[in-house]
Amino acid sequence: MGMATIPTRYLIVILTFICTSVCYIERVGFSIAYTVAADAEGVSQSSKGTILSTFYYGYALSQVPGGWVAQKIGGRRVLLFSFILWSLTCALVPLDPNRVFTLITARLLVGVSQGFIFPSIHTVLAQWVPPHERSRSVSLTTSGMYLGAAMGMLLLPSLVKFKGPQSVFLAEAALGGMWSLLWFKFASDPPRSQHPKAAASGFGESLLPVKDGQSQRTKTDKNQMTQIPWRRIFFSLPVWAIVANNFTFHYALYVLMNWLPTYFELGLGSSLQEMGSSKMMPYLNMFLFSNIGGVIADHVITKRIMSVTNTRKVLNTVGFLVSSFALIAIPHFRTPDGVVLCSSLALGFLALGRAGFAVNHMDIAPRYAGIVMGVSNTAGTLAGIIGVGLTGQLLEASKAKDSDLSSPESWKMVFFIPGLICILSSFVFLIFSTGERIFD
Repeated sequence: MGMATIPTRYLIVILTFICTSVCYIERVGFSIAYTVAADAEGVSQSSKGTILSTFYYGYALSQVPGGWVAQKIGGRRVLLFSFILWSLTCALVPLDPNRVFTLITARLLVGVSQGFIFPSIHTVLAQWVPPHERSRSVSLTTSGMYLGAAMGMLLLPSLVKFKGPQSVFLAEAALGGMWSLLWFKFASDPPRSQHPKAAASGFGESLLPVKDGQSQRTKTDKNQMTQIPWRRIFFSLPVWAIVANNFTFHYALYVLMNWLPTYFELGLGSSLQEMGSSKMMPYLNMFLFSNIGGVIADHVITKRIMSVTNTRKVLNTVGFLVSSFALIAIPHFRTPDGVVLCSSLALGFLALGRAGFAVNHMDIAPRYAGIVMGVSNTAGTLAGIIGVGLTGQLLEASKAKDSDLSSPESWKMVFFIPGLICILSSFVFLIFSTGERIFD
């Protein structure tokens, strides 16, 4: 009865929030479980970097196809299929660092299936969420990533300790299965979307839910609804401003997500199991700041304090610049509490910046939000491939030079690189972005 009384668009946002939470529990979980299993087998840092980055190859390959498929057959169906696929992979594949081919294949498959998820989510949200609710709806949905990462950091190390690394895979598969059942039961396409190709054709603008639960459709040319302006998308400077900042955001996030456990263990000599709840604070901070940014953005836009364009630029710039200084400061702190503080500031303000670049997909191209998100998230995924793999190489070189990874010098470049590109990409967004619709 409770579910039945919630407006459908709110229910969709809640379910997508849970969706992103479970996805990031999986990603953090693999990093934690594989790190423990690989260290027990004496796997090198560069080899660990290769396995950890494999996910992002599959993730990159499926971003644009995911947006296209969601555009054609509807994000709701694509989202369900993707979730079932990666959940089954987690349930069936054993975690054995010595079975490299099996692990690489499994991580590629999980990457491909999860790559369809975020373009599908943006397609669904563009259909259901009216413009004045976009910032907080997208911020809530994406904040699920950070809450999932926080919960993963809090709970999964203990699960690994008492039940072994493989138990993480089984727990993630169970969560994925439960979410799939909820989505199948409660999710629906927008009103009047009676044709499969109409499911992702811009109902966020032309079919906005209104107070009495009905919808009003504006006249839209059929050809305009079905043809995707690929050339204009790929040659648009505002799109590239989003792409640059998505790359930067995910470079910093994925480096911290995949290598912070190693930094605590080898750089500071601290065990994750002994750190208690403090290890979840960076991701919990992301959850809080993401939603704060969304509420601020919607309030400022609704009250006409600033234009959409200026709102996006201010939040993006503040978030990325503060984050850059916090990232660069991390290796200068030699205690777990200091590192938690810096990484919390870095990730928290990165999440605040999402109220700038991440919502901008729907500002400039509400009808093609899934497609633009696919293009943008491809860059973000390449950041995972480059950042996670490069970090492994940097640490391997530092280890060869200094014999261990306990020196701050071994980690300076690891955190300086994302700090620098945060500064550069914030200026790109400041110069080239817009909050005006440029694709009809």
